[in-house]
Amino acid sequence: MNKLYVVGIGPGEYEQMTIKAINALKESEVIIGYTVYVDLIKDHFGDKEFLTTPMKKEVDRCMLAFEEAQKGKNVSLVCSGDSGIYGMAGLILEIGQKYECVEVEIIPGITAASSGAAVLGAPLIHDFAVISLSDLLTPMEKIEKRLQCAAEADFGICLYNPSSKKRFDYLQKACDIVLKFASEDTVCGVVRNIGREGEAIEVMSLKELRDKEVDMFTTVYIGNSQTKNINGKMVTPRGYKNV
Repeated sequence: MNKLYVVGIGPGEYEQMTIKAINALKESEVIIGYTVYVDLIKDHFGDKEFLTTPMKKEVDRCMLAFEEAQKGKNVSLVCSGDSGIYGMAGLILEIGQKYECVEVEIIPGITAASSGAAVLGAPLIHDFAVISLSDLLTPMEKIEKRLQCAAEADFGICLYNPSSKKRFDYLQKACDIVLKFASEDTVCGVVRNIGREGEAIEVMSLKELRDKEVDMFTTVYIGNSQTKNINGKMVTPRGYKNV
């Protein structure tokens, strides 16, 4: 049976890819993905055929992957981070119902919440929620409700897609919701370009985060009520007992 891998390539750095992901790409004749993600791995798999599609062409990308696999090729569809966390795994399995002759295997990767946390310190040691601020596929009302519930329950919060040219004030709005339930001194952090050139971190208060300029390549961390700044690192204790 023809094989289609859905591969999470991690944050972008080759060394942060899993061995299983690397092996799947080595076994593939064709590698397909969003242009930015393909560019991250191209130099390491120069003997492969690469096919790309622009942003917002996810369905086309999945269908292209199945069509290439139907030709008798091993194919990898790559996603940044983890293929099953804001990745393409779900869409592939949905579309795959029409391509029963193609075997699909999901290959996980390190999602931004994990890789960014490692750079920032240890902000996700206790219960946390991951929420995307992109309203392309989710109504803003639902995103706001999720933020409210997470903040009210004192979860640590990791925010994906915190801003864009059209959504320049979404992080500000998110912080305003969290500030209804959390102190303005709550420890927060941002990581830019995780595992890529220009990687940078900053630890700050929730009040300062509200006015912070971020972009789509930034992952944002809002601590819970116990999170600390320890020598410039963001640390959430494992439990609520003071250490």
